[in-house]
Parts: sequence; structure tokens; C-alpha cells
Amino acid sequence: MLSIKDLTYAFQGSKSIFQKINLTVKPGEFVSLIGASGSGKSTLFKLITGLLEPDQGQIGINGNFTVDRLGRVGYMPQKDLLLPWRTVLDNVLLPLEVEGKRGSLSEVREWLTRFGLSGLEKAFPDELSGGMRQRAAFLRTIMTGKELLLLDEPFGALDALTKRNMHSWLLGLWEDLQKTVLFITHDLEEAILLSDRIYLLGDADIREWKVSLPRPRNAEQIYQSEFIELRKELERLIHHEN
Repeated sequence: MLSIKDLTYAFQGSKSIFQKINLTVKPGEFVSLIGASGSGKSTLFKLITGLLEPDQGQIGINGNFTVDRLGRVGYMPQKDLLLPWRTVLDNVLLPLEVEGKRGSLSEVREWLTRFGLSGLEKAFPDELSGGMRQRAAFLRTIMTGKELLLLDEPFGALDALTKRNMHSWLLGLWEDLQKTVLFITHDLEEAILLSDRIYLLGDADIREWKVSLPRPRNAEQIYQSEFIELRKELERLIHHEN
């Protein structure tokens, strides 16, 4: 679904953020990116979406390595960016409007129900909790119809309890959606719980780590000894990288 080959990128007049890095995401995978602030996680997303172009290397989406990547992936930033003057329903319908498509209201309402937003169609963003706003923003991303979704710390601004609830919700939903996800997070437990694989971004390089935790998963697993050992292993790897 996503293939990055020998990617090199630097902002003008500064040292390379990436130096010939390679990354792959297979169809249906949930892959996380973790790394220190300034390691280039959000920059990598901008390169994938086509908002930036690499200095060297290739980026392929669904096997297509053409230069024009704009509009070929679904992207959800950390801030929900819901339009405050539009209702939940109107915010969710926005991707269809942008592409000049007409969606079935009954189908959209089914999606709202699956996302726990039934009865909130006419609510405005400032009437929603943080978790509900993120659900609405995620559904808007789903409505783009793209198979590859880039999620940039979507739960980073939520309190710990709400985040745990969102993890449980997303684990159940993702298996049904059958979408491919590349997910940025600073939360190691979140990365392990949700991901098939994790990429560690270091000083201009990248390293892959496979999550040896069978699916299906649930949020309570973070308290189990197997999970705790995996977190320790990931922490050791991160400290070794640094």
C-alpha cells in the first residue's frame, strides 16, 4: 500500500532530516511511527501526502510511484479541525462535497451509529467532548474513501481515560474497516497495543520493530506481563538508538 525507497529530505540550508530511509506498509496493516520531537514524523506525512517533495528517493502509494500524490491518502491531524459553523453531519459530509460526490444520508447515518455519534448529527463541534470530536474527525477521514489513512497523533490531546476508551473503540472498529493505517504517536503503550509493526525514527534514519502480540487485542492487555515486557524491549531499543 505504501513503499518509501531511499528517501532523502532536508529543509533548505539545514542538515538532512532523512537520509536514504526505507519504509513499507502492507494492505490492511496498522503501522506506527515513533520518535523524538523534531525527528521528522510530521514531515514524513507531508512527503507522503505530496505537500512536500523528497530531494532523492521514491514514494509509492498502492504501487504507483508517480510524482502527483495529492488527494491519494486520507489524512487526520492531531487537532480535529472540525469546522465550527458546521454540524457533525455536515463536517462528515465535507470530503464528499469537495470531490463533488453525493452520499446516501442513510448510509452516512449508519456510519455515525458505528462511530458512536448517533443522535449528534445536528450538534456543533463545541457541543462535543474531546473524544466525540476525534470520532467525528476520524469518520470525516474515512469518508474520503481512501484505503491508506495517515493519523498524526489523533489521541495526543485527550486525557488518559478518554484515550483508553478510544483505544478500545479503535481496536474493534479497525478490524471491521479493513483500512491501512500509518499512525504517529509518542505513547509507547498506544503504539504496541494498536500496531502490527513500529518504525523508530532516529537521527536521519529509521528502524523497524515487529509487535509480537497476537490479535484480536483489547485495552486491558497493557496490564499483562507479556505487554509490559514488550514495552521494556521497545524502551531499550529506543535508548540504544539515542
